[in-house]
This record gives sequence, structure tokens and C-alpha cells, in this order.
Amino acid sequence: MPARPRIKDVAEYAGVSPKTVSNVINNFEHVSERTRTAVQEAIDALGYRVNLAGRQLRRGRTGMITLAVPELDVAYFSELAKHVMSAADRRGITVLLHQTGGVRERELSALHGFDAQFTDGVVLSPLSLTPRDLATRDTRLPVVLLGERQAPGAVDHVGIDNVAAAREATEHLLARGRRTIAVIGGAVRGRQGTDRLRTMGYQDALRTAHIPFTPELVLPVEHYHWRDGARTTAAALDRQPRPDALLCLNDHLALGALRALHEAGLRAPDDMDVVGFDDIEAARFSVPSLTTVAPDKEAIANDAVSLLVDRIEQVDRPGADDAIDRVVSHRLAVRESTGGGLSAVISNRDD
Repeated sequence: MPARPRIKDVAEYAGVSPKTVSNVINNFEHVSERTRTAVQEAIDALGYRVNLAGRQLRRGRTGMITLAVPELDVAYFSELAKHVMSAADRRGITVLLHQTGGVRERELSALHGFDAQFTDGVVLSPLSLTPRDLATRDTRLPVVLLGERQAPGAVDHVGIDNVAAAREATEHLLARGRRTIAVIGGAVRGRQGTDRLRTMGYQDALRTAHIPFTPELVLPVEHYHWRDGARTTAAALDRQPRPDALLCLNDHLALGALRALHEAGLRAPDDMDVVGFDDIEAARFSVPSLTTVAPDKEAIANDAVSLLVDRIEQVDRPGADDAIDRVVSHRLAVRESTGGGLSAVISNRDD
């Protein structure tokens, strides 16, 4: 038995031709069940493994895809990257990570695949790309967008319903009797990015509850980092009207907000409720544990990789131009920062 069995070794063992072995490996239809069984038994007996690199080269592909995200030190993106890499690994695909910093030029370089010889497709979470950028891209390179759809109908997209998610989070705060809810990281003007959509969901909830919208309670941030949440919350405590709840548009902002409350001698939820977005792991371990909108990150990754692989396989086929918009589920994980039960992270139980 050779140290590394080849197709011809499997063919000799099964008593068939190498072409028949290849047909079985590639799951071609016109192979009898008896032959398929014999070949599979030979593969198992010899320990044969498909040479993925050779297969990709023969098909004119690299076997690699790019995941381009704004910042890997933002926990949401690092957790998402882990799921994307797992989903790709199950398909024998290698993932190249590219950090764009949200800079348009770097997002464009990812959108165009850097150099086509290095990657077969791109999963991209953009912050600065315009609809025109997407409309004029090289369509020969498959792309799947995460986050917000910048140009409906132009590119495949996977994400949660941000309007609905923010509305549900705001309704939770309203149900707890909160009426002066500040939005940390929100936006009421500009293009419809994640900040605008989540602010729209907040406004929808206020409107339904017949509570006047106060633009001064929508507080933009320069970055979505811990320090921005802390600084913006500290400033909000000096505002009139003073908030009785904070809807923070990611968990880093919310955790920074909790720190600012602590330094001001205040506590959530006794003095102020705090809600975040993204359900990063740190949200379970903060004190108090953080109520947050929890997107299904594993489903986002699986759907994105699946859509991209489909595009890679179908890129030269008719009908491949119909963009797909996949909406993934989310839930509100209610924890101590809005009066939820005692966190169970130490015993490793779910919420």
C-alpha cells in the first residue's frame, strides 16, 4: 500500500478505471450503486483523500476566499470571523483575513479581489462603499455583503433586520417604564447605514408608544469603541433631559457606558437601563451582565459562505445576476443591565 494512495491505486483496489473513481468522487449520476459502493470501500480501505489543491488548480481556482471586515479588535467581527473560517473549513476552503479600517480605498481593494489569482470570492462587511462602487465592480469576482445592503439588487447580502431589532430593544425599555431613552452611536441623517436603520427602529417604537421623538437624545460617536461609549455616556449624564435608559448600537459602546455610570456613582439597572447590540462574549461577563440584541452569527457566517460558494460555482452560468438578500434571525438576550435574572455564565448555562 503506498504511503499516499492515488486515484489509480483506488481504481486497482476496486477493479475499475481511474475515470470511474473520479466520477464517484465527484458524485456523477451515471454510476451504478454497486460500483459506487466498491469504490467507496476502496477509498476507506486505502485511506485515500482528495487532493483539494490539485482539484482547485485544475478548475482554475485558488481554493481561497477573502473575509474583509473593518476591525478585528472589535469583538463582533473577530467572533464572526471564527464562524466564517469554520464554515469555509468544512468546505475545504481557506480564508484570507483583510482588515479595512472602514476606509473606502481598502474596501475597494477587497471588493476587486486585490489580485484575482489570490482569491475566488469575497465576503465583505463595508462601512464606506457607495452604491456606485458596488454597481461598477468587476462582476467576475463573486461578492457577498454583510451588514447593511448598500445597493439593493446589486450584490448578495446577509444580515439581520436592524430596524426590527432596534424596535424590539426599545420596546423592552419602554415596557420597563423608561421614557427618556438615549441612542449611543445613533444617526438621524446621512445614508442608510446600520446606525440610521437602528435609529429608525428606535423611532418606530417611540411613535407606536406615542412618545415624542427628541433628536437631542440621538448621540453620534466617532468610533464604536469602549472609550467612545464611556465618553458619550459621561456627556449624556450632564444633558437635559437626562436619560433614564441607553440604547447602545454595539456592545463595545454599551460596556463603555457601564463604566461611565460606575464612575458617576450610578448603576444599571437601578439608576439607568443599558442595552447593547451584537451579543459579544464579554456581554455575559460584565457586571452587571449586559442585555443585548443577539444576531445569529453562526447563521450569518454559514449563509455568507454558502452563497459565495454558489456564486463561485455559478459565476459563468446564466441567471447568476439575480442578487439574493438573506435575513438572519436575532433575539433580545435580557440580562441584568435591564433587570434580567442573575447571569449564569460561570455555570456555562445559556440565558
